Amino acid sequence: MLYNLLYPLSEDISLFNVFRYITFRSVWALLTALLISILLGPRFIGWLQRIKCGQYIQEEVSCHSSKAGTPTMGGLLIGFAMVVSSLLWCDITNRYVWLTLFVFCGFGLVGFLDDFSKLRRKRNKGLSARAKFLWQMLIAAVVMYVLVKDPVYSTHLSVPFFKNISPDLGWLYVPFAMMVMVGASNGVNLTDGMDGLAIGPTVVAGIVFSVFVYVAGHAQMSAYLQVPAVPGVGEVTVICGALVGAGLGFLWFNAYPAQVFMGDVGSLSLGGTLGFIAVLCKQELILLVVGGLFVVETLSVILQVGYFKFSGGKRIFRMAPLHHHFELKGIPESKIIIRFWITSALLGLVALSVLKLR
Repeated sequence: MLYNLLYPLSEDISLFNVFRYITFRSVWALLTALLISILLGPRFIGWLQRIKCGQYIQEEVSCHSSKAGTPTMGGLLIGFAMVVSSLLWCDITNRYVWLTLFVFCGFGLVGFLDDFSKLRRKRNKGLSARAKFLWQMLIAAVVMYVLVKDPVYSTHLSVPFFKNISPDLGWLYVPFAMMVMVGASNGVNLTDGMDGLAIGPTVVAGIVFSVFVYVAGHAQMSAYLQVPAVPGVGEVTVICGALVGAGLGFLWFNAYPAQVFMGDVGSLSLGGTLGFIAVLCKQELILLVVGGLFVVETLSVILQVGYFKFSGGKRIFRMAPLHHHFELKGIPESKIIIRFWITSALLGLVALSVLKLR
């Protein structure tokens, strides 16, 4: 919005010329979202406590019983800070900005309904898995329908490390991209089981994809680095900045010991948005590296459930997702969180190296 209001004045006031730079606006989007989160956080948490919006702990995780009643749905704070900051610093005439915000708000609405259902029932059981999946797929289908109608957008799949391999998936690209978004959304959701565990890797992924989406939207850089160019998508870098700022601001209160949990309204929206940004900048497969932690957490659940059914009740892990397995082995929660953050940062660096290793 500031870009649309102030940049046209740059012909008369040269100072306003800085608003043309995506990097400038991305940094200020990050700082704005960070300040909103930190300044509003205490009052927001107090409001959640007053309306008795407390977390219900899964019965099997008895070691977390002391956390019961901790305010949840902190994802609303992330969402408010991110959306306000994005609208303030983005070019609001850019269609990719609105599509990204649509995904964020759409997946967030599904998460809100799930959290609200848990609070109403007063137990850790919200929407059914089928209902959540169907709503997520519907939102992903709507945004992909709009995206593939864009004449500048391609249905080719970029393969990391191989610059000459880019198969055209045709109509199959739509369900593939939908599964990327839904898979990322649920991956973040499954990882959100300890204080700060999910938001740390999410911030790392936001930083990494801010680089990828900026390069994809920059004609010269994309040509030099031989990555698919998507004209206009660079503006989403500003949203990545807002996501990182809102995430860091939330981590201020979510770090161990947490004062607030993000809930499904936060995890589903953040994961779905990361998945969509990966689709936008044609780096869908890189998401497997950047979000490797989310992938491993998801696979641990799939393997645990599958093995339990086919082995007659035996388990691979003491408990899934994987972070609970380590916790039940006696590793302190804070140590698990830090180690997962370090792993996520290393995966982010590996993903960025792909920009040159092609």
